[in-house]
Amino acid sequence: MRLGGPIFSKPSDPESWVSACRAKGYRAAFCPLPPEASDADCSAWSAAAAKAGLVIAEVGAWSNPLSTDSAERSAAMEKCRKGLDLAERVGARCCVNISGSRGAKWDGPHPQNLTAETFAMIVDCVRAIIDAVRPRRTFYTLETMPWMYPDSAESYARLLAAIDRPAFAVHFDPVNLVASPQLYAANGAMVRDFVKRLGPRIRSCHAKDIRLAEKLTVHLDEVRPGTGGLDYRAYLSAVAALDPDTPVMLEHLPSEAEYDLAAGHLREVARAEGLAL
Repeated sequence: MRLGGPIFSKPSDPESWVSACRAKGYRAAFCPLPPEASDADCSAWSAAAAKAGLVIAEVGAWSNPLSTDSAERSAAMEKCRKGLDLAERVGARCCVNISGSRGAKWDGPHPQNLTAETFAMIVDCVRAIIDAVRPRRTFYTLETMPWMYPDSAESYARLLAAIDRPAFAVHFDPVNLVASPQLYAANGAMVRDFVKRLGPRIRSCHAKDIRLAEKLTVHLDEVRPGTGGLDYRAYLSAVAALDPDTPVMLEHLPSEAEYDLAAGHLREVARAEGLAL
């Protein structure tokens, strides 16, 4: 299990990037290169990471391959293909995107998102992306989400079976699965069950937190790790039993100081549980 997060200094070369990651105590990192990076740059940054014992966790391909707008949909598919190709060339553990939304907001809810029709569309999209790139050492993954597939361990398992590609794997964000007061109260059990079912296929994880507000109706807010109700003892213990290179990546915080606080919380929980992070 390897902690990672964004680097704010915007390093321009592999050595300064490695130094910036080390300064934060990170052993995993988001891919620092754009999709148009040359093969030479990919090799140089990948070699620097390997020499420093740093894992490149993921390439983000954030877009909406299910958009009802044909131009947006086409651009999204191309972005996903380029992201997966970059992940292959730089040696990242995965390329990650959401499955997409049938609504106007690329990552938003829509009544059609959780339907059999949309499930079939996701299968076709992911197959097309993987078949265009045919990666040999990386994987395409979908981030778990509250209002689109995969929205549970069950739906992720169904997608794995339906897509039926060795290069399709699992990305785990437990906060995105906490979509009800019931799941909030039992999120530790949910985390353990997800990892038990899908653990060998998990390539990267996200680390944030969630808080149930005391007002009607139901309000669940994403917050900094350590200030919400996510059972980090269960989460880190479950991930620690997987491949030791599995990244746990901090995200969605407004400042470097907030990331430092979040990293401190995860390290404190890990130490209390006797886990290496």
